[in-house]
Amino acid sequence: MAAQVEIEDQASVTKLDNGEIFDPLSDDADSSVSRSRSVSNTDSVILLREGNQEHEVIKTCLLSGLGTVSSDTTMVTIRKNSSEGITTRAKYISFRIFTEAMARKHGGDANVKYGWYAGSKEEIERIISFGFSNREVGKFENDAGSYGIGIHLVPSKCSLLAASSTEADEEGLRHLLLCRLILGKSEIIISGSKQSYPSSIEFDSGVDDLHNPRNYVVWSCNMNSYILPSYIVSFRSPSLRVSRGGFAARPSSPWVSFAALMSLLSKSMDPSRMNLIIRNYDDFRKRKIRRDQLIRKMREVAGDNLLVEIIKNHRGKNKVKN
Repeated sequence: MAAQVEIEDQASVTKLDNGEIFDPLSDDADSSVSRSRSVSNTDSVILLREGNQEHEVIKTCLLSGLGTVSSDTTMVTIRKNSSEGITTRAKYISFRIFTEAMARKHGGDANVKYGWYAGSKEEIERIISFGFSNREVGKFENDAGSYGIGIHLVPSKCSLLAASSTEADEEGLRHLLLCRLILGKSEIIISGSKQSYPSSIEFDSGVDDLHNPRNYVVWSCNMNSYILPSYIVSFRSPSLRVSRGGFAARPSSPWVSFAALMSLLSKSMDPSRMNLIIRNYDDFRKRKIRRDQLIRKMREVAGDNLLVEIIKNHRGKNKVKN
């Protein structure tokens, strides 16, 4: 019954649209949400049980985006950020006001999307309680391959990108925060950019690609206005482990050392893209970036299809380490 105790300023996930979670503000989808309000529920989050519509939509979205990794991924809990407290109720109302203001700015379309944020259990709980802070911004400021300095999220249909950035906790659980985002008019941000504000008043957010984005950037000045943390998703996925010196997160795929992969990539990629990967690999060897950040950058620049093809063709060396 958790889905029936929402205030009018909180919309609920209703369906998938082209593999991505559909935002109810884009049409009349939120008209089906109950307007009643619970006076006894004081918890900060509500557990969504199997069979609940929102639970099933989010579960489907996460697993469908994981590809082959989904076969051994187990959903443990999906919790919804409650709107019952005074502070959280104010945040929902504020988000609606900013959404309406953005829509007026851009002729009726605020460009509201859902996006995944990867973090530890403690980090996500802190964000739910207090909002985003410079501590989260600092994660990306120190990432040599990040798209600007702000809060980075990935589209809901790209759950593998987000899940690959998580680390299992002491119970083997990984955690993602699903947020609603006001993107407005986005501008392209190149990898490695140190941009931290919109380049002009015309723009509101950043993306790596205008037509098929894999990265959303919400600038720190807007992080607690344009991002609404909505669902905490906890799951187990053993095949997301990255072996020492290896690439990819598929249990059936052979491993290739970074050194071998770099050599093979140089034969298949143009110099500009290869130089970008080499710079990130040098940063990894100097311990300026983490292994998961290097892997993410390789996937973004080279593409999964090329990487998978190289790894499969290199089957005999799948145990080689750096």
